[in-house]
Amino acid sequence: MKIAVIGSGYVGLVTAACLADFGHFVTAIDKDQEKIALLKAGKIPIYEMGLEEIVHRNMEENRLSFSGNLGEGIKGAQVIFIGVGTPPREDGSADLQHVEAVAKEIAQHLTEYAVIVNKSTVPVGTGRRVREIIAANLQAPVEFDVVSNPEFLREGTAVMDFTHPDRVVIGTESERARKIMEEVYHALRDETAFVFTNLESAELIKYASNAFLATKVTFINEIADLCEAVGADVHVVAEGMGLDSRIGPKFLRTGPGYGGSCFPKDTRALARIARDYGERVTIVETVIAANENRKKRMVEKIRRIAGPLAGKTLAFLGLAFKPNTDDVRESPALAIISQLLDEGAELRVHDPAAMEETRKIFGERLCYCNDPYEAAQGAGALIIATEWDSYRRLDLGRLRSLLQSPVLIDLRNIYTPEEVRKFGFSYESLGRKSI
Repeated sequence: MKIAVIGSGYVGLVTAACLADFGHFVTAIDKDQEKIALLKAGKIPIYEMGLEEIVHRNMEENRLSFSGNLGEGIKGAQVIFIGVGTPPREDGSADLQHVEAVAKEIAQHLTEYAVIVNKSTVPVGTGRRVREIIAANLQAPVEFDVVSNPEFLREGTAVMDFTHPDRVVIGTESERARKIMEEVYHALRDETAFVFTNLESAELIKYASNAFLATKVTFINEIADLCEAVGADVHVVAEGMGLDSRIGPKFLRTGPGYGGSCFPKDTRALARIARDYGERVTIVETVIAANENRKKRMVEKIRRIAGPLAGKTLAFLGLAFKPNTDDVRESPALAIISQLLDEGAELRVHDPAAMEETRKIFGERLCYCNDPYEAAQGAGALIIATEWDSYRRLDLGRLRSLLQSPVLIDLRNIYTPEEVRKFGFSYESLGRKSI
């Protein structure tokens, strides 16, 4: 099957590469000519495990190509995915200008039946809006269908999530489109649950899923605060909760707050969608507020442990919002850094992948170090904000000798008090007793 994917960012590129790996002939399209030139040269503009290998393999086997021309790229495609960005507006709603512009351009080049698939995360009603835009801008009578097929990709494991998904959600009221979408995902049919529904339900499944997960993260963060107050251990509490099959263990790890390209944007958008329809999702609104407050609490914790921040040098490990990605969008680490800088702290930072993305935001206000040990040199405290595997295997004795003060503030609980006690650290984590 010939497929076009419009948008070669995170969602679009992973979608295009993985569909090509399923055996389809896929053209990935983007108006950013520099990005297309890089991709044609085999250079991947995002950091994602396993993606480079899949892209190269399918380029070599002529199943994956790249184009900067939408008209040429969609020619002959039976399925056209829209995978462009839907960034948040100031009021929290999703900005659909890119989706709407692409829909209009598709219409101007559509000459035969195709299924137009919204892969981007979009508010309820967008599928029908896309249909209206295409119908109003067709150059000649052409049949088409619009489908909602939301993505559920976690950064760092996106390739695995696409090729081994928990479910595939397809919103359509057309039997013809349904059969074509089944063929698109033929490689998954034997082992994957498929949810076929209407456009509105498919669009809402995405927002509801992310809002629920964000709620779960925020809930355990507040339980962690309570654990500290009463002398309980959040790890044990979370384990006991997670053994209940109705709850499950996932997303019950405490931290400095959720971030990234999905949870912050999607929770705000869901709250806005509800208000637009005269409803309130008060739990989600509370989660949004609690997550913002969480980052402030982390700064309070650092100040309490490290002392006055003005003029204090701090080592800060972890900048990406999660490990195995260079994505710093809505990263709690960067929000914490910003507040620390405002209070006069000097920061020596390190991250295995996100240094350049962070430099674009903070410029030379930070000291960027080659490794954790360089960051620790002469610092009054060491803060871990992202749970990279490499940070789990640090030479604690070496770090202790480099730090001006033996203070370790672990905002991801990747160590245990017992591990660090023997190295003479003053150790602070989340939801556990300090030592």
